[in-house]
Amino acid sequence: MTDTATDIVKDSSDTAFMADVIEASAEVPVIVDFWAPWCGPCKQLMPRLEKAVKAAEGKVKLVKINTQEHNGVASQLGVRSIPAVYAFKDGQPVDGFMGAQPDTALQEFIARLTGETDPKEEAKALVARARDSLAAGDPGGAAQDFAGALSLDNENAAARAGLARLYIDGGNDEGALQLLQDAPESILDDPEITALKSKFELRPAADENDPTAELAATVAANPEDLDARLDLAKALVGAGRNGEAVDHLIYSIGKNRAHDGEAARLFLLTIFEAEGTESDVSRDGRKRLSSILYA
Repeated sequence: MTDTATDIVKDSSDTAFMADVIEASAEVPVIVDFWAPWCGPCKQLMPRLEKAVKAAEGKVKLVKINTQEHNGVASQLGVRSIPAVYAFKDGQPVDGFMGAQPDTALQEFIARLTGETDPKEEAKALVARARDSLAAGDPGGAAQDFAGALSLDNENAAARAGLARLYIDGGNDEGALQLLQDAPESILDDPEITALKSKFELRPAADENDPTAELAATVAANPEDLDARLDLAKALVGAGRNGEAVDHLIYSIGKNRAHDGEAARLFLLTIFEAEGTESDVSRDGRKRLSSILYA
């Protein structure tokens, strides 16, 4: 194998992660494949992923990390199952997937990283597929495609509205409301967005005896009380306000990651697992967590 090929695809470790991934991703996107020798799907994915990366002729790099020997970074990123693949640009995770993928999906994944596809057009295609999934009675598949479309084009109103409706159907009103609140100004007048906003404006006012209110007041009075902040995060999750809980946990980790046996980080990873890898809360939270861990 030539030196160039070795540089494009290489094995790495927790200690070399900063150099091999964070620093290297300032030059070209770096794909990280978390795997283990006992994992059958990992062995199926790896050679096809290597082939796709090599076909890109240096536009991306692949770093493989054996989690059986090096599990520190995987744990910090909240990896719960393998194969898990993350893509980094400029030191930040920007895309990823879990489980084995067909060759076409791998090629599209790399094309997004290298800028060889039009993200807006790909997002439109995902929205169309999501609507087909809904028509076929597959809301799970639709949610995945709507979320994927949003990750490619944050201004895709159809994807945002579609995912918000699925959240509402699943009883996650807070998640739907967060999606609408996060909508960029360019799509605020879109009919689908305005219709959903009106739906929430007609909801009954929140109970004044909100169990989170007292904890929020305690944290506001003493922002550095990390124990109270953790209690507030747990109460917010109990109220279905996961996005707000993540904000408080990220703050705590930034202040003192080791506090109470890293309780804030461990609870944050629990939220990520419950939300799923395609959730906006998980995607944004993982990026922010990574920026703290590898700052």
